[in-house]
Amino acid sequence: MASQVGKHDVLLWIQDITKKRLAVANTVSEFKYAKCRVRQLKGPNHFPSLDENFEEKTHETILKSGNKMGVLYWMIRDQRVQDNWAFLFAQRLALKFKVPLHVCFCLVPKFQAETLRHYTFMVEGLKEVEKECRELCIPFHITSAITNSSSNNQPVKTGVKRKLPESVNDYCHADTVAQSVLSLIQSVNISCIITDFFPLREPTAWIKQLAELLPENIPFCQVDAHNVVPVWHASDHLEYAARTIRPKLHQKANNLMTEFPPLIRHPYCHQSSLSPIDWNYWISKFSGDLSVKPVDWAIPGTSGGLTTLHTFIYERLPKYADCRNDPTKNCLSNLSPWFHYGQIAPQRAIMEVKLWRHKYKDSVDAFVEEAFIRRELSDNFCYYNPKYDSIEGAWKWAQDTLAQHAHDKRNPSYSEEIMISAETKDDLWNAAQHQLVRSGKLHGFLRMYWAKKILEWHESGPSAALKLALYLNDHYALDGSDPNGFVGVMWSICGVHDQGWAERPVFGKIRCMTYKGCLGKFSVPTFVARYPK
Repeated sequence: MASQVGKHDVLLWIQDITKKRLAVANTVSEFKYAKCRVRQLKGPNHFPSLDENFEEKTHETILKSGNKMGVLYWMIRDQRVQDNWAFLFAQRLALKFKVPLHVCFCLVPKFQAETLRHYTFMVEGLKEVEKECRELCIPFHITSAITNSSSNNQPVKTGVKRKLPESVNDYCHADTVAQSVLSLIQSVNISCIITDFFPLREPTAWIKQLAELLPENIPFCQVDAHNVVPVWHASDHLEYAARTIRPKLHQKANNLMTEFPPLIRHPYCHQSSLSPIDWNYWISKFSGDLSVKPVDWAIPGTSGGLTTLHTFIYERLPKYADCRNDPTKNCLSNLSPWFHYGQIAPQRAIMEVKLWRHKYKDSVDAFVEEAFIRRELSDNFCYYNPKYDSIEGAWKWAQDTLAQHAHDKRNPSYSEEIMISAETKDDLWNAAQHQLVRSGKLHGFLRMYWAKKILEWHESGPSAALKLALYLNDHYALDGSDPNGFVGVMWSICGVHDQGWAERPVFGKIRCMTYKGCLGKFSVPTFVARYPK
């Protein structure tokens, strides 16, 4: 359905957001920055949580060097300029120290974007970041961990990506990534580094490796710019379910759900200006799966994400509470790709939606539950559970019941080839698979049904079913390779954040979803007709 909201309306709304930032502070230096968002990873006077005098001590280090060295923001997860707590903290330091501010992004397609669909979405967003940085007098650098052996352009048949070798560093390209960032640090004379937070093992390994390589006198800090409540501040342990983390998040969000200050034109510019990035070169270097094409429904970048948020609020939010579990209705936010690539801040989306609670209370509360509570619960799971993508990462009751029923007869039983090509006898499942492959998204309700059917049908049992579901989700969905995706599949197949149900064949005590149940919830024929073979 075509949007009824005009481009002019969106631009005025975005201008209003800009005014909101300026209303709280002219610069981040004037803003009361919540230090709980930051933790120090390395450097002089190293503390796990940020020392209250960190800024002063770091300033002293720079003054003693007698050199106007710069601050670097190593952008990983949060690929945007405004509404970015990590970028803002980096500018806060650079303004205090009166030094240049740099930003770098390291391309690691094997993790970030293994298909042309993902790579195009990410690169188009980064183009927007570079343009904004240039306008703000902030050099934006690209480094790379691209190798000639990244891929052979052929889609992987199964979840091989999830099989870890003996060296996690080798699998994650940690040495290559860290060395590329370190080379930049040395070439532009950096005295302090800020990075953002991503709980998955690959970026965690990159950050750990850089910390090991850095000299002791260079402070290295991490800011959780993705969550409203930083994951280490929300809870110090793995939470069992939404009900156990919900009160903590709501209570701590009272002081953290604030308007963002603006990221401003930086007054201390780097002496030599950078040439524009040759994006055509970086696109030509991509060697992942070219068969998974970009989609036209999702416009990459912060501007595209804000436009999607605007149309959600003004067109779909009123019916979100009643229709969000009906795949035939157009009422979802569709924001997950922009959240995944950090092109818009979830906190911005939540704040803008909450402004409408007086009018659409049930819809706003339902959206906040998904975008705030469930999403930050997913980060908690992946941060505190290193086995977030395996059966061993499930609760013990679920591991036990899956093991007990691993060899139950599957009827029907399908090979991976049959499922990947959507040739099962379940027309709803086939349509969901077609939606995923063709459009790069899968309706949230159907993602649960889709994953549970893979468990029910996979001839090799639950571990193989989990690998296949994760592979397909990550390979085709624009929001793949994300904590939300891992937890969504783990909930469906392994009962994570769920409870045990009445025992039955194949599923054991894992919650079951049936075709008949779907018939009672929405018009299955309508959805199937949209995604024919």
